[in-house]
Amino acid sequence: MSGKVFLHTHRVTYAHCTVGDHIYYARYLDLLEEARGEFFRSLQIPLLQLQNDGTIFPVIESHLRYKIPARYDDLLDIEVWLTRLQGVRLNFGCRLTNQSGDLVLEGETFHACTGLNERPKRIPELLIERLQPYLHEV
Repeated sequence: MSGKVFLHTHRVTYAHCTVGDHIYYARYLDLLEEARGEFFRSLQIPLLQLQNDGTIFPVIESHLRYKIPARYDDLLDIEVWLTRLQGVRLNFGCRLTNQSGDLVLEGETFHACTGLNERPKRIPELLIERLQPYLHEV
């Protein structure tokens, strides 16, 4: 991979798990949202600041490949990087591994940059500058 990768660590809570002691499949989207939020915070442009300035990034599509289940109390490393940063499009690649280094999940989420009115708008220039080092050439 070229470009930088943001790393967020998350300990699996009981609330995320099924009675079968694995994360419910849809909860992985919550974990990815958490990691993206921390990523933006690390860039010193929190999502709340962007929202207050009238910019949001709704998910318009996601592709996730589940490899092995994550279980209660597992420590997950969530890697996030950019796969597209252009015009109104902002796509994130992701990979989750457990404390043993086993691949739990990999995928990509696709976002549009919009105003609060949900109309497309260009990604703010300052944000493009801060995100550029995390863009991976495909």
